[in-house]
Amino acid sequence: MQGSSTELLKAARAKYDVVSDKIRSGLSGRSRHVVAIAALAGIASVGLVAANIDNGPTEVTPVAATSTVSREAAAERADRAARTTAKTQVAAPKAAPKAAPKAVTPKAAQPAESKAKAGTSVPKAKAAAPVEARPTWGSPMPGAQVTSCFGQRWGVLHAGVDLAEPAGTPIRAVGPGTVFSNGWAFSGYGISVVVDHGDGYFTHYAHMSRDAVQVGQKVKAGDLLGYEGSTGDSTGPHLHFEVHKGMWNQIEPSAWLKARGVPISC
Repeated sequence: MQGSSTELLKAARAKYDVVSDKIRSGLSGRSRHVVAIAALAGIASVGLVAANIDNGPTEVTPVAATSTVSREAAAERADRAARTTAKTQVAAPKAAPKAAPKAVTPKAAQPAESKAKAGTSVPKAKAAAPVEARPTWGSPMPGAQVTSCFGQRWGVLHAGVDLAEPAGTPIRAVGPGTVFSNGWAFSGYGISVVVDHGDGYFTHYAHMSRDAVQVGQKVKAGDLLGYEGSTGDSTGPHLHFEVHKGMWNQIEPSAWLKARGVPISC
């Protein structure tokens, strides 16, 4: 009887082991309560087997119970380990892939002119001062004092106007024209210059200390002809100025100059 009971117990334990393995493999990761229920079912099976054994050895039940409790504890530990592993896998965040560093594109060098600050005004170039137009006609010696006018003097025609300034004062052309003669050209006039104005009129500048032009030279009003002196028939430094309507046909010079905007008090 004892051998038969032992065989039955072994068979029950083997059946329990198979059932436990199937339960653990099919319900991996499930609640430990399910495992516990399965273990209780196995214990119940062993208990039923033990109950059917008459006068079996009293030490069989404790051994089966101890073995069953150990297997339940092992199953619980396995279930706890499975759940711990699952939690660890869920809790561990995946490392985010590092973003590749953005390529830095070097800025193109800006031209020097683009470095100017916005709103900075560029100084405008100053407009050139307008050049005053030179008058067409002018005085042969500006500011000079008239010492003798056109007319008879000591029974002889004084054919021009005398203008006095300190010796060496510049003598100017009264208008545009071409130098007709210069130097010691005519008796009594000393160093003189004659300008042909191209309209039939000539102007004659006499008694210079020296001249400053050459025959054929183009001149305009205000151009330098020479310097005041006392050469020729002269009693002191002065300019003897004549106007000829056709060479050697002297006319009154003050009226001729006034008609061209150059007043002379005679």
